[in-house]
Amino acid sequence: MILAEALRLIVITDGLLAHPRTVEEVVVEVLRAGVKAIQLRDKEASARELLDHALVLRGRTREFGALLFINDRLDVALAAAADGVHLGPNDLPVHAARRASPPGFLIGTSTDIPDVAVELQAAGADYIGCGTVFQTITKKDAGEVIGIEGLAAVAAVVDIPVVGIGGVSPEGAGQIAEGSGAVGTAVIRAVMASSNPGRVAKKLMAPFGGRGPAAQERELLGGSS
Repeated sequence: MILAEALRLIVITDGLLAHPRTVEEVVVEVLRAGVKAIQLRDKEASARELLDHALVLRGRTREFGALLFINDRLDVALAAAADGVHLGPNDLPVHAARRASPPGFLIGTSTDIPDVAVELQAAGADYIGCGTVFQTITKKDAGEVIGIEGLAAVAAVVDIPVVGIGGVSPEGAGQIAEGSGAVGTAVIRAVMASSNPGRVAKKLMAPFGGRGPAAQERELLGGSS
C-alpha cells in the first residue's frame, strides 16, 4: 500500500460524536466507502479500554485492507499490532518511539511549523498532520488557524506525506487538494457526526484522487489500470 494514497483521508474516531451509533459501526461504514486509514482516539479511555477498542478495530481494518493508527499511546499500538501511532507534541518524542518500534511500524506526528516538520522527518516520522487549517470546535487544544498557506509551508519543506487537519469539510478538502501540496486530510466531526459517514468520506477523498503515478501513466499511454 502506498502511504500517501492511504492517507487521502484519515478518519479519527470519537464515541460521543458517533452516538447513538458505535464507533465500530461508523468505522465499518467508512471502510466500505474506501477509507484506508483509521485513527483510534479516546482521551478518556484507560490503557486496557483503549486496547480492547483497538483490537476490535484492528480486526475491521484488516478485513478491509486499511491502516490502523492509535492516537498518543505507543504501548497500546504495539500491543494491538496496529500499523502505527500518531504522536502529539506532548507525547513520546518521535525519535524515542522510532527506537522502540519494529521495522515497518508507522509514526505520524503533528506540527504547523516548517522547521519543526523538518526535524520530525529527520527523527523518523512517516507523515505529518498539520493544522488547524480551518476553524474547528472539535479539539479544544487545536491552536490558531493557519489556513491553506500555512499548510502549504509545511508540505513544501518535507518529503514525507502531510495531511491537513482542523475543521475540514468536503469543500475544504478541495481547497487543500488544489493549493497546499498535502496528500489528504484528517477529520473527526465531519465524518463521525454525519448521518451518512460513507458518503461524506467519499466526498472528502474525491479531490485527492486515488490512483498512483504508475496507474496514471498507464492511462496516459492508453493502457488499462
